[in-house]
Amino acid sequence: MSKQQNSPNSLQLGIIYPGAAGIDVGSMNMMVSYPGKDGSQMVQEFNAYTEDLHTMAEQLKQAGVTHVGMEATGVYWMAVYEVLEQAGFKVTLVNARNYRNVDGQKTDVKDCQWLHQLHAHGLLRASHIAEDQYRELRTYIHERALLLKSKSDTLNRIHKVLTQMNIKIQHIISDIEGVIGMQIIERIAAGQTSAETILEGLNITRLKATKKELIKSLKGIFKPHYITVLKNHLAACCFYKQQMLEYETQIEMLLKKMLPNQSQPTSIKNKTTKARKGQYHFNLREYLHRIVGVDLTLIDGMEENSLLTIISVVGLNMNKWPTADHFASWLNLAARPKKSGGKIIGYQKRFTNNPATQAFRLAAQTMWQHKGSLGHLYRRLSHTKGTKKAIKAVARRLAIIFYNMVKKQTSYDPKKVVLDEEKIKARRVARLRKEAEKLGCRVEILTT
Repeated sequence: MSKQQNSPNSLQLGIIYPGAAGIDVGSMNMMVSYPGKDGSQMVQEFNAYTEDLHTMAEQLKQAGVTHVGMEATGVYWMAVYEVLEQAGFKVTLVNARNYRNVDGQKTDVKDCQWLHQLHAHGLLRASHIAEDQYRELRTYIHERALLLKSKSDTLNRIHKVLTQMNIKIQHIISDIEGVIGMQIIERIAAGQTSAETILEGLNITRLKATKKELIKSLKGIFKPHYITVLKNHLAACCFYKQQMLEYETQIEMLLKKMLPNQSQPTSIKNKTTKARKGQYHFNLREYLHRIVGVDLTLIDGMEENSLLTIISVVGLNMNKWPTADHFASWLNLAARPKKSGGKIIGYQKRFTNNPATQAFRLAAQTMWQHKGSLGHLYRRLSHTKGTKKAIKAVARRLAIIFYNMVKKQTSYDPKKVVLDEEKIKARRVARLRKEAEKLGCRVEILTT
């Protein structure tokens, strides 16, 4: 038997960041815990005004603080993060789920001290925060998406008003947001009630409906209050479209700044095709190709809008994740088995609001009718394990392809994602043999 050795310091945690501090972020005040001159733990409260944040940063510098750990609280952390980042601190943004179950009194003072202690020992896991230019891009994309949703809601209200007026043009024309559809709505909102007058001068030859059907659908109940509501909804819809175009201008200007030095913004051609619903009005695909270095739109199921959302969240520095599996796990697209006694007893269910994860999942959801290998994988998993698991598995595959293309600067090769038919066949045979043994039968493979 080996001799037991008693070491009094064997269970003590080492100090990794001696110049660490912890901040509990609030809406109007900040509780800060930092090391004092004698090594003691100092706790001080600061207001949340901008000048007080700069005062806090200066005082932490004088105290020798180099690393700051802070909790992600709503949107209140953003201003603190900006100030500390500009001051040169190494800021670690912590998800509250990582330490919320700590036993103890839940007060602001206790929280900042606990953050300070955990961060000093290197026990806090930092959340991924992209560079400043990607954060700015993400803000524009988020606001544009909100406007797009508001515009869709307003169009639904326009449909409702037309239904109340017993006008059926929205059922005759497939796209009421098209050129002719909006011209008809504008004329109705302007007070015109005659169907012939509303259709006068419009190019209705491209519509599937005949002129007689259009005239019949435009006869309704033109009450003043319906006209007023329709006019206001139409003005709101036009406002949302204009705001979306302004955000698109800002996004394009930011993408021009992100272009490599050898690429000239003037060399990017204008978009030749008409922008579809929700699409950008500039040549986004060419911008992404120049910025990333590879054409990510060649990946099956990945569109320009989804790729721009992913890049705004993730950035292009893939070195933050050692492997593609780490990247998939961060996106919550990897299985998390629960083991007990050396056996897997289940899998953890985790939910995330990560926009990049949602973009990969939406791209995977479109694979149900794709003819490629990823479409075959989706349909096979959907049949055997269900739609939810199929979406997650294909989204993980897309995330790994994205990671490898960006990090290794390799072009998309559909041959690399081809499924191994021999392994699939072997698994099916093994499953059939197992079922046959339960029934007292035997499965034999016929050689041809």
